[in-house]
Amino acid sequence: MPKIIGLTGGIGSGKTSVAKILEQKGFPVYYSDDEAKNIVNRNPVLKEKIIGLLGEEAYHNGSYNRTYVAEKVFNNSELLEALNHLIHPAVRTDFENWVKTQTAEFVFKETAILFELRLDKDCYKSVLITADDNLRIKRTMDRDGKTYREIEAIMQKQMPEKEKIKLADYIIYNNADRESLEVATEGFLEELK
Repeated sequence: MPKIIGLTGGIGSGKTSVAKILEQKGFPVYYSDDEAKNIVNRNPVLKEKIIGLLGEEAYHNGSYNRTYVAEKVFNNSELLEALNHLIHPAVRTDFENWVKTQTAEFVFKETAILFELRLDKDCYKSVLITADDNLRIKRTMDRDGKTYREIEAIMQKQMPEKEKIKLADYIIYNNADRESLEVATEGFLEELK
């Protein structure tokens, strides 16, 4: 079985950029958020449970209505927790099935909530991608077109970076350009071996 490396980072940290670098180097990467978006649409049992929790509006023309769901759960921690209790087990099962098909020595599980869900306990090692808050906000504003306040609100709901730094086995600081990020990722891979 491959060794699972948890790959995490808050919004705008660059974890997806690192994931793409890892893929270019031949490492399999499981994108948890992307897979969750697929699973909520293709798993009929999960779909029924989500509709039961959030109502028919959770799906629009048969597709998961992310905007509606986000509005419902963003400021309702109980509803968010209930939704997560439906989605996360389905993603975990999908990930476990994916790992069984992999032959590489290391596989990477990219997820924003590695430490929040204690998924690092199932990993051989964990790596945190981090950057200065202002840089993370600027990147997310450029990428998503969100306002400073919207991104700040999202960041406040995420585990603080200093807590993640204490939990991570490896840390990649992404405060410079793409070339520096590639060098840092290569350095991490050397340490991993």
